[in-house]
Amino acid sequence: MKTSPFAALTAILAALLVFGTAAPAHAHDRLKSSSPARNATVESIDEVRLEFSSKVRVPFVNVRGPGDVEHKAGEPEVDGAVVTQAVDGPLPDGRYTIAYRVVSSDGHPIEGEIPFEVKGAPTPSPSAAATASAEPATAASPSTEASGDVSAGSAASAAPSAPDAALAAEETPADPVTFPVWLIVVIGALVGIGIGFLLSSRKKAP
Repeated sequence: MKTSPFAALTAILAALLVFGTAAPAHAHDRLKSSSPARNATVESIDEVRLEFSSKVRVPFVNVRGPGDVEHKAGEPEVDGAVVTQAVDGPLPDGRYTIAYRVVSSDGHPIEGEIPFEVKGAPTPSPSAAATASAEPATAASPSTEASGDVSAGSAASAAPSAPDAALAAEETPADPVTFPVWLIVVIGALVGIGIGFLLSSRKKAP
């Protein structure tokens, strides 16, 4: 049985149409872009941004630097097809890797790694750091001197000088010498008795 050219062409077109429409239906979601981009060189970053071809969920993003140290801050946030992850910075110079994993809209996982490099990151000036550390000590010195002056003044005012102490001792009057009252009464009684005996003896004399 011979097949006409028209029938063969029709079969080929039908096959292309079937496979051509079925391929997009089975295509999985993918990563469209990233910031930083793959193998990019940047001076500094505040966050990582990943954009996928469709909505994703359950995101996981990590930023690893030299020595396999993690530099992510908090948890990633997802907004439709865009995932952002804050970075614990500023990042020093070196090579870094963004490791990500999400679940696509059709339930399949999407994961991968994006290398990038940080170069030319600003570093704190040694003179500025030394000045900042010296300021607290400089600010503390006046208060220390003031407290020392106050203590010295208090001690000086509390201790009187030697001439003043001697003058105060001279001006203090001595306590007067007093006799007990009973002694005066006894002496007066003895004197009275003596006078009485003397008078009575004179009267008895012839």
